[in-house]
Amino acid sequence: MRIKLINPNTTQRMTAAMGQCARAVVASGTEVVAVSPTMGPPSIEGYYDEALATPGLLAEVEAGEREGFDGYVIACFGDPGLYAARELARGPVIGIAEAAMHAASVLAPGFSVVTTLSRTKAMAWHLAERYGMTRFCRNVRAIDVAVLELDEPGSAARRAIVEECRRALDEDGADAIVLGCAGMTSLCAQVEDALGVPVVDGVTAAVKWVEALVSLRLVTGKRGDFARPLTKRYDGEFARFSPTAAASVTETPPPVRPLRYG
Repeated sequence: MRIKLINPNTTQRMTAAMGQCARAVVASGTEVVAVSPTMGPPSIEGYYDEALATPGLLAEVEAGEREGFDGYVIACFGDPGLYAARELARGPVIGIAEAAMHAASVLAPGFSVVTTLSRTKAMAWHLAERYGMTRFCRNVRAIDVAVLELDEPGSAARRAIVEECRRALDEDGADAIVLGCAGMTSLCAQVEDALGVPVVDGVTAAVKWVEALVSLRLVTGKRGDFARPLTKRYDGEFARFSPTAAASVTETPPPVRPLRYG
């Protein structure tokens, strides 16, 4: 099994850290390839960043289809381009916010999200509503530390995350924590040890979910909204993203194992 973990920003050190964490939890026969697009923002901290990260992300999914990957993880807590990626991919595509919130909802009656910047809190609430998680999500909190500062030497990010998580447990009535940034992945175990409650990192939750779905031979349904994009010619700089009829028939390699539908 081959899973492509796509960090939609272009910061390679963050991508490498995510890949290391993901490989630590998958089965021995599962290969995780962690990549970043060659185009886009170095971090995603708002709707503008998210929009401009999406073309590079989709290019990585399209390339993954040619390369024969079985499934994909979108490793940004905004889950940018998730539904568009499902149009391109035969195998399962999971976003890390989607995975983390669902995992937390079965581990505790309520969870709080702890993210980086306050300006992204509304984005997390929108995702909770999209995924039907508002009944479980007690609050969305921010430590107001920029994404690229999370792994800097001497950064106070870990202490700030733990302190905000403690406030969430004490003030929100939360019994679990969802880490609201892929850059927090490598800190998850330390935060959980400090708190003594379930702390869910979306990167590892998503890669295990993809692994499970592929093991069950489940693929993305292609009858309706997640069918291949309609064939048309795009203009200007986006001409190279133009969907073609040939892509839907010939670019997807034959699966290694039998597929049930799609």
